Amino acid sequence: MLIDIVEARAVVGHRLYIRFEDGVEGELDLKNLVEFKGVFEPLRDPEEMKKLRVDAESGTICWPNGADLDPDVLYRELSGEPIELTENALARATTRS
Repeated sequence: MLIDIVEARAVVGHRLYIRFEDGVEGELDLKNLVEFKGVFEPLRDPEEMKKLRVDAESGTICWPNGADLDPDVLYRELSGEPIELTENALARATTRS
């Protein structure tokens, strides 16, 4: 699929607002998606959550410590649509790496 995130911001606590390039948007609670261990440990602190940014190159959100999230998983959570990887999407993912 690989639809890029174009806007994101912390809302409150561990909730984030995310908007994708195709207009799909909404709020997600990362407590339901992430175990706050390893690289995600600092994100237990809502103040650290606020440091998120959209990385235009990868099309997803990330934090200064290197944590990032798969945009396809976030898209699925917001849209309810299953993730489908086509040959074009796989090729695009390979060129991003």
